[in-house]
Amino acid sequence: MDQIVPDAVKDSPAAHAPRRRWFDPDALERVMPRTLMARVSVTIVVPLILVQIISTYVFYANLWNTMSRRMAADLAGDIAAVAQSLHDAPEAAQRDAVVRNARKAMELEVSFEPGAALSDPRAIARRADAVERMEQELWRGLQRPFAVDFLGLRSQRLVSVRVQETDGVLTVLLPRSRIVGSNTTLVFVIWMVGSSMLLFGVATAYLRNQVATVRRLARAADAFGKGREVSDFPDTGAFEVRQAGRAFNIMRGRIQRQIAQRTEMLAGVSHDLRTPLTRMKLQLEMMPNTQADDIAALREDVAEMERMLEAYLAFARGEGTETPVPVNLGELVELIVARFRREGAAITLHTPPTPLNVILKPVAYDRSVSNLIGNAVRYARNITVTARRVDEFIYVDVDDDGPGIPEGKREEAFRAFHRLEPSRNPKTGGVGLGLTIARDIIRGMGGDIILGNAPAGGLRASLRLPV
Repeated sequence: MDQIVPDAVKDSPAAHAPRRRWFDPDALERVMPRTLMARVSVTIVVPLILVQIISTYVFYANLWNTMSRRMAADLAGDIAAVAQSLHDAPEAAQRDAVVRNARKAMELEVSFEPGAALSDPRAIARRADAVERMEQELWRGLQRPFAVDFLGLRSQRLVSVRVQETDGVLTVLLPRSRIVGSNTTLVFVIWMVGSSMLLFGVATAYLRNQVATVRRLARAADAFGKGREVSDFPDTGAFEVRQAGRAFNIMRGRIQRQIAQRTEMLAGVSHDLRTPLTRMKLQLEMMPNTQADDIAALREDVAEMERMLEAYLAFARGEGTETPVPVNLGELVELIVARFRREGAAITLHTPPTPLNVILKPVAYDRSVSNLIGNAVRYARNITVTARRVDEFIYVDVDDDGPGIPEGKREEAFRAFHRLEPSRNPKTGGVGLGLTIARDIIRGMGGDIILGNAPAGGLRASLRLPV
């Protein structure tokens, strides 16, 4: 039968609250190591520790208890035999012979106190499992009151057993090895720890080889993502790694073919579109000057069409055919700034004294930085260019004191063919591809462009590249 839930309950916040999970995977992710090698090592160490705990429990609960019980039973039998022999030997010479035989054959130091009595039979200062088992076996074998001192003779590693006889107290000193198998415990610990360390060492050596293949694949993917030349990934390692390597090779080949096909297609489109524009320019030059105003307007339209065509082709081309090379980024930025200074721009440059070496496409990077500096020159008076390195990244900041871009519209500035300035006047801006081309180039090298607020109140455009 369906239950009817009131609307007030359905609309309550508790009804729409997410259910709590009994297990939080994010908490486990925070405590787990970061690297694959460390995580796999943990998966080996944890089962080893569990095996150690289980084996130790089984050993002490079964084998150790059985061995200790038998040792205590043997000891109780020896003490009972010595006590009976002393009881059956009325003469002193016979008693001395029993004591000598006990010392030689049973490792027992026997002494007898005539007329003595135990003050507190079966009482010890601190109880232990071995003593408890020995007391039980002694009671079965002796059937007489007795007292055990297991810890009082620690320095001599001896155990004292005092048995109440009818005419006195029999005192027996025996080595602890008669009760506790210390050598057996040591052998067990060495075997468990040694075998675990050997297994962990073999597993670590094997896993290091497997993880090295994964790291090579990660480095190859990272280099390809930065636009660098990468050879085919070798077909080595585990099946899953080989499968990932083959997928990477197929993906890399497909992307390279698409880039080559796009470049070839754009080269043909560029030639086909420039031909009619060239004919139009020739026809305008050959027309009579009777309509000079109309001819001048047409010439401006043709020039704008040619400029827009160059921008479109540059955006679609993406400078994908250039080969990355090692470059000192500080020197490259100095050359770009010097070119703008010759054109009259007021630019302040800050570069570190140490070289900023990075692998990139110099022409494409020059174009990206030039687009950002060109935008700053168009809208601001004072521009500051700063090159710096932070951790594993190199930044080039272009700061200006212009109007800037509102935070809510900064992402729109990167949209292709989108201009924040509403008019289409070429004197106040291009065709809306400058920032798009710049970010496309930088992302092709594994970096990014970030827009923010400049210290002077204008716009800061930061080009970030990984080292």
